[in-house]
Amino acid sequence: MSEPLFEPEEEPVAPAAPSAAPLAARLRPANLADVVGQRHLVEPGGPFARLLESGSGASIVLHGPPGTGKTSLALLLSRQTHAFFVELSAVSAGVAQVRSAVAAARDRLRRHGQPTVLFIDEVHRFSRTQQDALLPAVENGWVTLVAATTENPSYSLVSPLLSRSLVLELHPLDPTGLRALLDRALTHPDGLAGTVTLAPDAADHLVRLAAGDGRRLLTLLEAASAGRSVVGVADVEQVAQRVAVRYDRAGDQHYDVASALIKSIRGSDVDAALHYLARMAEAGEDPRFLARRLVILASEDVGLADPSALPLAVAAAQAVALVGWPEARIVLAHAVVALALSPKSNAVVVAIDAALADVRRHGGGPVPDHLRSAHPAGYAYPHDDPRGVLAQQYVPDDLADRCYYRPTSRGAEAGARTRWENLRPLIRGTEPRGRS
Repeated sequence: MSEPLFEPEEEPVAPAAPSAAPLAARLRPANLADVVGQRHLVEPGGPFARLLESGSGASIVLHGPPGTGKTSLALLLSRQTHAFFVELSAVSAGVAQVRSAVAAARDRLRRHGQPTVLFIDEVHRFSRTQQDALLPAVENGWVTLVAATTENPSYSLVSPLLSRSLVLELHPLDPTGLRALLDRALTHPDGLAGTVTLAPDAADHLVRLAAGDGRRLLTLLEAASAGRSVVGVADVEQVAQRVAVRYDRAGDQHYDVASALIKSIRGSDVDAALHYLARMAEAGEDPRFLARRLVILASEDVGLADPSALPLAVAAAQAVALVGWPEARIVLAHAVVALALSPKSNAVVVAIDAALADVRRHGGGPVPDHLRSAHPAGYAYPHDDPRGVLAQQYVPDDLADRCYYRPTSRGAEAGARTRWENLRPLIRGTEPRGRS
């Protein structure tokens, strides 16, 4: 008979951080009272507090910016339910590791009756296949899944996984919460235990640099206090060369800053557009994502007011794919400035959306007989007319009065407007008599 795969007495439930661990790990909360911030989740009656009280094995998705306590809440859940804690990072784990962890959890539950909390950090990095591999374990209760993500779950997680999980949103820590965390770090026996004094202006500087990220706050404090009994602003600045950019590549800030970039270009504010481009570049955003957004904007917001905008944006996207960072910043800035300064028109997108709306509502009537294939009788060939255009019905009968494209008088579209105003009555047969 083979040896048991797991011995319960050897399995840590929620392992305590060793003394050599980073300050942020040593100060993880031991109970709900120690949790800094997230009162909407952990205060009496809050959803996470109720989850702990009930001992429910419900799987949860923790959604929020870095350094807001996602790992800490997962560990608290493990301790409260006396569950074995398994942590995987979606950055490095694949389907094989997921299935191995699930198989071990199932065996542990069968042999010893011990539940497992499976914590997957950055779960948004898992592919659809990897996420699907979690479904049987969640569905059958073999694990309590705690999935952490900085990205909006509605965009990044598969629907079956979301429907089986409770989604809890964590917020950036406010200055009050960050100061409470500083005080705890300075006085707690597992922290600096009163061996370091922090100057008031240094505390202010740390809070500002942390920008809502508790882990960053503690990391900066630990680095600034190394070998010192008194920490001042100069010590903090020495270890923090630049302010934390309030932008996370995969979270809501990703969508917020991208939205601000597009709206600034649409509003023709070059300086604002360059600011948001710089924020995304500094955060290491994928330059191809930015290039794709500019291609869309060139079609949607510039349109025929500047017919060169779309080719320029496409060329920028191709150049970005060739060079990557850091040179891509110049290519993207070139496109951003050009698009922000271009005259704007959304007449084309309004036109196609109006046509789509008619198709969805009515389906469209039969194609006129003379337009059908196989050289139908009655079709008038435009090139036979000296003007290259002649009166003829092209739309189905039930759409004969529709006018989708309404050009603006901005930029190059002013010329398109004049041409369409001349062509439309001629094609529709409504041109006044005597007009050539």
